[in-house]
Amino acid sequence: MSLEQILKHLPFSPDCFEPGHVWLAGAGPGNLGSLTLDVVDAIANADAIVYDALVNADALNAAIDAELHFVGKRGGKVSATQGSINDLLISLARQKKRVLRLKGGDPYVFGRGGEEAMLLAQAGIPFRVLPGITAAFAALASAGIPATMRGTNRAIILATGHAPKSEGDVDWGALARTGQPVIVYMGLTNIAKISDALISGGMPPQTPASVIQSATTPDERILVATAATIAGQAVAEGFSSPALVIYGKIVSFRDELQSIIPIGVTQ
Repeated sequence: MSLEQILKHLPFSPDCFEPGHVWLAGAGPGNLGSLTLDVVDAIANADAIVYDALVNADALNAAIDAELHFVGKRGGKVSATQGSINDLLISLARQKKRVLRLKGGDPYVFGRGGEEAMLLAQAGIPFRVLPGITAAFAALASAGIPATMRGTNRAIILATGHAPKSEGDVDWGALARTGQPVIVYMGLTNIAKISDALISGGMPPQTPASVIQSATTPDERILVATAATIAGQAVAEGFSSPALVIYGKIVSFRDELQSIIPIGVTQ
C-alpha cells in the first residue's frame, strides 16, 4: 500500500493556518521520514517559509507557492543575524502572510525557538509551535545507541557546547559528577576543552564517547572512542559540523548490539 493510500486511512485533521500567524516548526534531524504530519501540512499551506541551514531542502518540495527565505547560520560564514530574522518574521506576519519558521530538529531544543516565541508574543503576533524530533535522540537511534538503559542511566543530559562568552560556560564538572550520559550539541569545535573539563570533573577517562556527524542523512558518520581519546580521533578522522558528541556508558551498547546484528539490519 502506498503512503498516499495509508494517509487516507488516518483520521488526521490539521489545524487551520491563519493569515498573520507564525508557526515555529521543527523539521527533525534531516531525513524526510522524521517530518511530522503537522509540519508537512504547514509547509504545504504556508505563504512564506523562513528556514535554517539544517533543514533538508527536499522538504521544501511540499511547499506550493510559498516565498522561501533562507536564514541559515553557519559558524565562520556570513549568516543572517537573529535580529534580522526576528524583523523578517514580524514583517511577514504583519503582511497577513501565513509564516512558517522552519528549523532543524526541534525549535525549543537549542533552536532559539523560545526567543522567537517570546518576541512574537511581545509583538502581539499569534504563534504556534510544532515540535520536531530533536537531533540528539534521532542521532542516538540512528547510531544504535539507546538513550536510556535500565541499570545504566536514570537521566540524560542535553548541553550546548557553543555558548557566547557573555552567557558563560556550562559547569562540565557538575555534569560529570552526575554520572549520567551527556549529549553535547554544537560541541565539535570545543570537543577537546569539553572532554578535558568532564574528565577533570570526575568522568573516568575510559568512559565511552561518540561523535555522530550529519545524523540520519546519507552523509552520516559515526566515531566511537573514549572521553580521553574522542577529541584527537575526531580531528584525525576529519569530522565536521553538524555533529553531536555523546559521553556515557550508553555508547558501549552500540558495539554490543552490532555484534548480534548489524545496526540498520532487520531479521
